[in-house]
Amino acid sequence: MDSAAQRRLKAIQAHLLPDTDDSLFQIQRNETGSEFSLGQTYSVVLPEKLQTGKWNVYRSAHSPLKLVDRYPNHPEIGTLHDNFVHAVETFQDYKYLGTRIRIDGTVGEYKWMTYGEVGTARLAVGSGLRSHGLSKGARIGLYFINKPEWLIVDHACSAYSYISVPLYDTLGPDAVKYIVNHADIQAIFCVPETLTSVVGGIDEHLPSLPTSGVKLTSYSMLLSQGRSNLQPLCPPKPEDAATICYTSGTTGTPKGVVLTHGNFIANAAGSSYAIKFYSSDIYISYLPLAHIFERANQVLSAYYGVAVGFYQGDNLKLMDDVAALRPTIFCSVPRLYNRIYAGITNAVKTSGGLRERLFNAAYNSKKQAIMSGQKSSPMWDRLVFNKIKARLGGRVRFLGSGASPLSPDVMEFLRICFGCPVIEGYGMTETSCVISIMEDGDNLTGHVGAPNPACDSARESQISLEVSQNFTVAAICGSRTMPNPTHNTGIFTTSIIISFIMNRRREFANEAGLLLTTHVIILTRKIKLVDVPEMSYTSEDQPYPRGEICVRGPIVFQGYYKDEVQTREVVDDDAWLHTGDIGLWLPGGRLRIIDRKKNIFKLAQGEYIAPEKIENVYAKCKFVSQCFVYGDSLNSCLVAVVAVDPEVLKEWADSEGIKYEDLGQLCNDPRARAAVLADMDAIGSEAQLRGFEFAKAVTLVLEPFTVENGLLTPTFKVKRPQAKEYFAKAITDMYAGLSTPDPTPPKILVHLFSLVPNCAVM
Repeated sequence: MDSAAQRRLKAIQAHLLPDTDDSLFQIQRNETGSEFSLGQTYSVVLPEKLQTGKWNVYRSAHSPLKLVDRYPNHPEIGTLHDNFVHAVETFQDYKYLGTRIRIDGTVGEYKWMTYGEVGTARLAVGSGLRSHGLSKGARIGLYFINKPEWLIVDHACSAYSYISVPLYDTLGPDAVKYIVNHADIQAIFCVPETLTSVVGGIDEHLPSLPTSGVKLTSYSMLLSQGRSNLQPLCPPKPEDAATICYTSGTTGTPKGVVLTHGNFIANAAGSSYAIKFYSSDIYISYLPLAHIFERANQVLSAYYGVAVGFYQGDNLKLMDDVAALRPTIFCSVPRLYNRIYAGITNAVKTSGGLRERLFNAAYNSKKQAIMSGQKSSPMWDRLVFNKIKARLGGRVRFLGSGASPLSPDVMEFLRICFGCPVIEGYGMTETSCVISIMEDGDNLTGHVGAPNPACDSARESQISLEVSQNFTVAAICGSRTMPNPTHNTGIFTTSIIISFIMNRRREFANEAGLLLTTHVIILTRKIKLVDVPEMSYTSEDQPYPRGEICVRGPIVFQGYYKDEVQTREVVDDDAWLHTGDIGLWLPGGRLRIIDRKKNIFKLAQGEYIAPEKIENVYAKCKFVSQCFVYGDSLNSCLVAVVAVDPEVLKEWADSEGIKYEDLGQLCNDPRARAAVLADMDAIGSEAQLRGFEFAKAVTLVLEPFTVENGLLTPTFKVKRPQAKEYFAKAITDMYAGLSTPDPTPPKILVHLFSLVPNCAVM
């Protein structure tokens, strides 16, 4: 058997062409170079550092030798403006933006604007803004729901180097006023319903707007002004800010995430390796454009020439819009998919008899075919599944899911019933959306795919080691490419490669050395898992390494606007963005999200929860001695475990004439739980908690949280992972009690204002 050194040498020699000309040093790419390490198929593995470090940096197998920051077929596209110019030039007469809302407010069939028509409209809007004195870099607010005007204004911002700032009020009652002032917004596109929120009390609440003479202009007037006086374009550069997206984060004050044009293009270019849209596709837009998920979808849709139809603006009428549009692409959040799953399964169970047996036979047959990589019998679609497909218009060929994890059983159910790929991704506003994404054809559930080709990913120990692209950069000297390790030749260190090259060709070594020294910092892009010892997550965990997911690369934001302190809290000195999510690497290089590091988590509908704030509110409740609020991204509401004040509980029972043998029995009495929950609701209302911040179920316990029983830290803070484990059964029981079918229609979106009559505020 060959030694490790001999295997490494053979791996290098496998890449060398016959040395027919001693003046040239020729290297070829090994055909298996896309499967770098030990059978990895979705990610490849690189070393942390060039000279030292473990092989634990993960990169997408789609682009193992080069990190992606531009579209592979269109590297000239570097900004959102370039992206839309490409769309207009390529899809001039193709349908682009469609709406059912007529001028008189009635609803009819979808009417469309072409890419060319939208391109003309965006020039008029941009010119109109220029005619009002807005210069490059001005912040433009967009305060309305999804509608063609939203994207037209956004394209105008890109064409004239303005910075768009989405506005929405779900961050709290004063969020819009805060954002307008904090971002120094100079123009706001809004609707009459939101006009009062924008200009009401301008002297006190909106000092950034001029106190004398806020100018109001209709959208149609702005278009007319722009058309009569078209202004030359002012294209941005990739490093220019494209938008400031405000997000709640851990505090009540919104944080402005600054994203550049380069951030958006790198994200879309990386996503294009996993997602293929076509100009024949139709996409329904109803997820809020103020959020990064829908925003990123629109960038990719424009690149591919997709037709985008907008919903009416009413969640209750979404299915009517779907039936009229019949989309081929449907992106949503797990909360809606969970409703679809529950609705169908409940209908099957209640149908009983032959229909239930027929569905189960069809489901199991199609499941077996999918898992074995075969096509199922079309008979099952005709008999069973076509009726289910019709619920989304009957033509959907792609289902996308984001914002929070989709449970494996629901994903499998959707794949079988709708007969199309169900692709789940993981990301955040601070990374321009996608960090990792599933591959089409990957039948494994319970993960969020491989890294975006625009970044690498790694797991590391307690010391943060720099993971750079210098392996790849050093590998490219002119047209000559450095060797790649392969899965069947063993792993060798980059220092051996460089040592070998330097001994073999001094001129090549000098060139490589220059690249290594000049590009070691600039071209670093990756993700890594960092040890979290307080939660017992480490890179040495078996069978899978675990740790906090950190990201670095061209998809990472520039920082929080005017907030260096909070920027430094999430971005360290080496430019790593700490997501707060805990992940592990599955075989094949796929990422699974398993926990949250910080005391903040996301509910199934995408709302962030800061539980300590809620616990501090509930601590004012007369029954509550201590409180543990719990939620996760698979559920849409919160539950609470309350250590009760025994004396208060006894007094309440006596006043209600309730008999009990002991306090343990009283804690289990549904009447006691209802009374405590009602008091918590009253306290929460007084504190102006938002709807999703209220606990929907409560468990009462007598045992206090203490340091001794492992539920408190020495500083008397709740140890959340330990409390989750300690009360696991109670949490499961509470969610089970809340899982009865909800007869109300799904509320997919966060609350936004209604339809947009063409009106702008300046």
